[in-house]
Order: sequence, then structure tokens, then C-alpha cells
Amino acid sequence: MTKGNINVSVENIFPLIKKFLYSDHEIFLRELISNATDATLKLKHLTSIGEAKVDYGNPKLEVKIDKENKTLRIIDQGIGMTAEEVEKYINQVAFSGAEEFLEKYKDSAKDSGIIGHFGLGFYSAFMVAEKVEILTKSYKDEPAVRWICDGSPEFTLEETTDKTDRGTEITLYIAEDSTEFLEEGKIRELLLKYNKFMPVPIKFGTKTHTLPLPEDAPEDAVAETEEVDNIINNPTPAWTIAPNELTNEDYMKFYHELYPMQFEEPLFNIHLNVDYPFNLTGVLFFPKLNNSLNIDKDKIQLYQNQVFVTDEVKGIVPDFLMLLRGVIDSPDIPLNVSRSYLQADGAVKKISSYITKKVADKMSSLINENREDYEKKWNDIKVVIEYGIVTEEKFAEKSDKFTLYPTTDGKYFLWNELEEKIKPNQTDKDGNTIVLYASNADEQHSYIQSAKDKGYEVLLLDSPIISHVIQKIETSKDKISFVRVDADHVNNLIKKDEPIISKLNDTEKESLKKDVEETINDTKFTVQLEDLDSSDAPFTITQPEFMRRMKEMQATGGGGMFGMGGFPEMYNLVVNSNSEFANQILKTENTEEKEGLIKYALDLAKLSQNLLKGKELTEFIQRSYKQLEK
Repeated sequence: MTKGNINVSVENIFPLIKKFLYSDHEIFLRELISNATDATLKLKHLTSIGEAKVDYGNPKLEVKIDKENKTLRIIDQGIGMTAEEVEKYINQVAFSGAEEFLEKYKDSAKDSGIIGHFGLGFYSAFMVAEKVEILTKSYKDEPAVRWICDGSPEFTLEETTDKTDRGTEITLYIAEDSTEFLEEGKIRELLLKYNKFMPVPIKFGTKTHTLPLPEDAPEDAVAETEEVDNIINNPTPAWTIAPNELTNEDYMKFYHELYPMQFEEPLFNIHLNVDYPFNLTGVLFFPKLNNSLNIDKDKIQLYQNQVFVTDEVKGIVPDFLMLLRGVIDSPDIPLNVSRSYLQADGAVKKISSYITKKVADKMSSLINENREDYEKKWNDIKVVIEYGIVTEEKFAEKSDKFTLYPTTDGKYFLWNELEEKIKPNQTDKDGNTIVLYASNADEQHSYIQSAKDKGYEVLLLDSPIISHVIQKIETSKDKISFVRVDADHVNNLIKKDEPIISKLNDTEKESLKKDVEETINDTKFTVQLEDLDSSDAPFTITQPEFMRRMKEMQATGGGGMFGMGGFPEMYNLVVNSNSEFANQILKTENTEEKEGLIKYALDLAKLSQNLLKGKELTEFIQRSYKQLEK
């Protein structure tokens, strides 16, 4: 028997590990399963290159709970360890066997999937165990050994005949404050969270399997059952398989495996696969989003060699793609010592740029392959695309190839198609192309109709961040302006060099404006006289494009240097000085009657803009009924 002290630089390393190394004690299971996987994959590699003269077979890991004896065991059929290796790898904290293995076999082991980074994972066991025992036998022809440590720097190491097959068994004697890890439900939960896609099968108990009945079985025949291993993980998830070997059904099955509570099918997927200048694989799914900006549900999951690390992937995944779902797996992503969060690194930026490019390329191919299908899905994916245009310059540069601009008539244009369509009729006197749009087809119906009557094309842009998108497009394209159809009277939306005929002289206009302003007496409204067609509405309420847009941007985060918090609602009241109603106001001498006419016309204009509410609406309805009684 050998006795000695673990080679650590501070006497109280175990309390430090227990308290500080891992923020969540449940991580211990992930680390021990990862180590067991490493041991199995090492053996696979050594047998493949002929260095280990053993039968690799079909090894699996096994997790066993013994509530009576308060133990949790993790068993593998991997490479095992000799006494010398236990001394070297277990008794020297922070010496990583996996790192040394990868260095030794760096040319042939590049893709062997070995996880180890820090050499500290094994010691996470002491967060939940008062004593840990290792029983291990190397694939080499050497005796098995048993190592025992009670959480102090002291250990015992001895040869034993208790194990005859290769591999390692780690037994955790669970501490009193961690008995939750003796519950079957808790261990199953952790295995599914962290080890659901580990590359070696993991057995956790057994399950009953019903055998199929023979074809000639009688109708009342009862199928036989048998107990089989309950393999809790999927060792070959979709992202580890070449895309040309997967069908759409395979991707859908994998999606529901990732998110069991998602019942809707995703719209499409993007398979990531790169090996230079970094290694990265994964599958991203576009869910149906409509106008949702919720990124807190069913997030993208980050794995490292099929070990779950986190679903907080900010930094690796560009912000706009946080709305997607799926998996990213990379051994090159730099993690902190507990593998629980990212470290700032140049590789992370490269990975983020690659994912952005891959998504842009996928969008381009989708619209080219099936334009009609892409148009049908546009409302469900537009938020992601628009968010990308606003936040990622490289994505924005490519976006004209796949960003659609829908009209209120249900047509869809790419940018070059839209420009070609509207330029002849929607270019103003200063040579600016004016893109007219509505944000709500019902509420802005009358304004849309007025624009269409002039032969203008009106887009329907209704996403929550559209004001930011518009601002971005206007700054990146030359002589382009977006104007919402209710921002001004239709005659002023696209200013042309056309003669204006006025029925009133300047004195009459001044008198009309004064009457309206004094009657309304509301700072929210700026009275604006316009010489319009006599058949146009006498009063029209518009909201200036700049102020409304700034308020919308501020509401969804932004507003730039203007600081629009608390900015008041402001409207233009466009008075048609050529209307018969304007003439009627001027002719009415009774002040009370004149005010009644103006207020009634204002209420009608407010009603058309959904601005007449509460007490004002009640009083308007009462006055209207009184009019009927006359």
C-alpha cells in the first residue's frame, strides 16, 4: 500500500474547490461523465492506430445510485489507469491527462473528441461527496488499483483484485448536505441537461421493452416484454452527421429532441460545419417568430465536444441570431476553468462572424431556390433579418439579396425590384425617391387609399423595430427617404413641382387659421393650411415623420443623441383651405356656432386616427345623437 499527500500548492484546496471553483454544485456529474467519456474515446483512438491491442467493442458508461449506502457510481469501460497514472493524474491537481494525451497524439487525435482542459474536473466530486473512491484497471496488462480520499489532502492508493475488467469506477459517498444527488429524478434531470448528446452511450437503469408479435400471431396474443438498458443519451445528434446524410425529418426530430415542449415545427435550419480557422459544428433553427422579440425561451445551446456548457451564448452568436434555436459545438471556444462561461477571445469574434456569414448565405439560397415559399415565411422571419440589418454591418451589406418589402396589396419586392417599381412615380422635385409605408393597414386605411389613388405603392412595414431599420437604410442608401402615409396630406408626401390653386386670399387664410387655433387651443396640434382639392377632407390629422419615428425608436431602445424619453405627442392638423367647409367657417358669424363646427370636424379627424377616446369620445357620441334629433 502507498500513502502520501496530494501535490497541491495550498493545504485547503478542497474547501476552495467546494466553495469557489464551480458556481453550481450539480456540475460535478457533467465533469465526471466527461472524464469517463474521455477515457473511452482515448481507448478508441489507441485501438484505431494499433497502439492498444484490445477489443474496443461497444463500450458504454453507467451511472448507478445506491440510496441505502448513499453512493453514486460512474462506471466506464475506457482506457483505465495504472498506479503510476493515478499518482500522476489524480494526485497532482491541475495536471490534465487529456491535455497531455492530445499533445502526445496531436496529429492523429485531432478529431477524437477528447474534452479535458483543466485537470480539475475530477475534484468537483468533492463538492457533493465526503469521500471519493476510484477503482481502475488499465487496458495495459497491469494490476487494478484503488484510490481513496476523504476530502483532505491525504489519500490511500493500493493494488486490488476487486476489478478484473478494464475501465474506471468512481464511487462518491454523498455528503449529508447533498443527498438530493441520490434521487433518481435529479440525476436523470442532470444527465439530460448536460450529457444528452455525449458521444458514448450512457446507461441509467433499465426499461421495459415490448417485443414485436410475429406476423401469424393470434389476435388475442400478448406481446412479451424484456428488460433492456435505459440509454439516456443520443450519441450521434444531428450536428455530428454530414448534412447530405440527413433528411428534413431528421432535422425536425432533432429539433423536438432539443426542445420537447415545442410543438410547432421550425421554418428551416442552417447546418454549420467549419474546420478552419477554428472547429465549429451545429444546427440553427428558425422558429416562427412573427413580431416577437422574446429571446429568453428555448435558447441556442452551446456544447463542447457534445458536452452541454451553457445556453448563454452572447458573444459567440451575434445578438440578432439570439432569436433562433439550436446547437453550436466547438472545442475552440475559450471557457473559464469551470466551463461555465466564456472568456473574451479573438476566436469568439471570428466564430460570430462566420455564423453571421453562414446565415446570410442561407437566406440568399432560400429565396433563390423557392421565392414563393420564402415569401410565405417572411412574416415569421423578418424580425431576425431586420434586427441583423440594424446591428450587424456585414449582414446589412448582404441583406438586399434576401430582405423583402411587402406591400399593402400582398406583393413582395427585393430592394432593387422596389426601386425600379417606384422611382418613376415616387421621386420628388429634389430627386429623392420616397418610399411610402404603413404600419397598420386597418388603422391607416384612408391614408393608404389616398396614396394608391395617386398611383403610389405603399409598403406594409409593421415590425417593432422598423423605425431603426428605416433609419439604417436611409443612411446607407443615396437619396432615399421613407415616409409613413399618415405623416402628411397625400399631396405633401411626395412634393412635386405642380401649380397650386387657392380659393382663399391671404387675409381669409389668416382669419381661418386664427379661428381654428383659438377654438382648438391645444399645444399638441399645429394648424397647417393647405390648398388641396375641394373634394378632400376638410380636416386631416397627421403626425410628423421625424418626431413619430424618434419616439418609436426610443420605445424599442435607441433614439440616438436626441434623447426622446418623455417627448410629447405632436400632430399636424391639416386644414383644407379649398374645401367648402373652410368657406362655411369663414361665413359663420355666430362664435358659438363656429366653434361647434370646428370642434365637430376636429373630432371626426381624431376619430379617423383613433385619437378620440375616453371623455372626448363619450361627448362626441352624445352630440352626434343630438344632431339626429334636430
